[in-house]
Amino acid sequence: MTGALAPEAERPAAPETGQGDAPAVSPTVRRTARRAVPWIVLAVIAIIIGLSGMLLNGGGTIGGDPLSATNPGPVGGKALAQVLGKQGVTVRTAGTLDEVRAAAGDDTTVLVYDPEANLDRKGYDQLSSIASTIVVVEPGFAALQSLAPGVHAAGDPGSTTSAGCDLPVAQRAERIDPRPTANTKGVASPGSFRVSGDATACFVSSGDRASLVQTTYDGRTVYLLGSAATLMNDGVDRLGNAALGLGLLGEHRALVWYLPGLLDRPVTGPPDLATLTPGWVTPVLLLLTLVFVAAAVWRGRRFGPLVVEHLPVVVRAGETREGRARLYQRSSARLRAADALRIGAIGRLAAQVGLPRVATTEEVADAVAAITGRDRAGIIHLLLEQHPDSDRELIELSDRLAELERATADAASPHTPHAPDTGRTTGRMEP
Repeated sequence: MTGALAPEAERPAAPETGQGDAPAVSPTVRRTARRAVPWIVLAVIAIIIGLSGMLLNGGGTIGGDPLSATNPGPVGGKALAQVLGKQGVTVRTAGTLDEVRAAAGDDTTVLVYDPEANLDRKGYDQLSSIASTIVVVEPGFAALQSLAPGVHAAGDPGSTTSAGCDLPVAQRAERIDPRPTANTKGVASPGSFRVSGDATACFVSSGDRASLVQTTYDGRTVYLLGSAATLMNDGVDRLGNAALGLGLLGEHRALVWYLPGLLDRPVTGPPDLATLTPGWVTPVLLLLTLVFVAAAVWRGRRFGPLVVEHLPVVVRAGETREGRARLYQRSSARLRAADALRIGAIGRLAAQVGLPRVATTEEVADAVAAITGRDRAGIIHLLLEQHPDSDRELIELSDRLAELERATADAASPHTPHAPDTGRTTGRMEP
């Protein structure tokens, strides 16, 4: 690229700033659109992935916290909570054990839904001292081990089942459908239980799999419900699901709707870094830091004080030209290099045809076309619109600009001989 910029140093250079500079060429709409094509493709791919996810999730109808008393969506439990409130039951929500303690009283039912297993066995032991009745929906291993050691998980409950027990809440429901709906599938994970002991099993399907179990723990009544879909907004209206939910949760005057969160998760895990680090590591790190600071100060002082140099400093034009050319080449800034060439050429062409330096590019092109007899559109394309996409095209652009300047100079001064242009290099650019 050094050869492509050589004519600027050999001819009178136009000032880089000022009133007489020709305007730099801005990228065209086509070039800008070409650069935006990869981003457009990425945006289209992201939209396709988002739409595919929405279709796979049923159109994005599932939202909100599952079985939340304030969630009106398909997987929420707001419908059941509102009906209980209209029947005189005071419904309070809780997200931690401390909130359960603050909300519970002497005549309180606590609903527990913990699909993420945030509550451990100690948490369930504390619940037994707070609530009068505990209803655990889709209990996990910790809940079964703590509240009902004689009850074990038995897998999918199957299809609709009849009560099959003497519990009043089950007899009022008569028949339930524990299966998830199309909107609750993937959120609710229905399960069933096998009972060994004094617990009462209801809604038993084939294989002695019960969807509801009543037992006692520490003098408290405990209900284990295998399917959260039975209480969710999208499934509570099927068969006797609503009657079962109202019977389980409306037994006492107050209901605490408890969804355990991360604050209830026990703080366990491997030892931290401070525990595993030997005692000698900290002093060694401090000593290494001091050595680094001392070495930095020592090496910094070896350069001595700053030398004052009087300005302005004279820099040869060839060094400036080569430096700028190498910067353009390293960053592949062909358009900026072409603009620099054209700005200098336009200024020199304006002087050759007798126009002031404030003349526009169109005025210069008109004058050059009139003197040389060339096509005005071709001159405009050369001075403004041609964009080099490779180093070879940049060299060709530089050669054409130099040739146009020589032709204009010959036409403007036909009797004045011109020295051959020995400074141009039209071959391969230097690195």
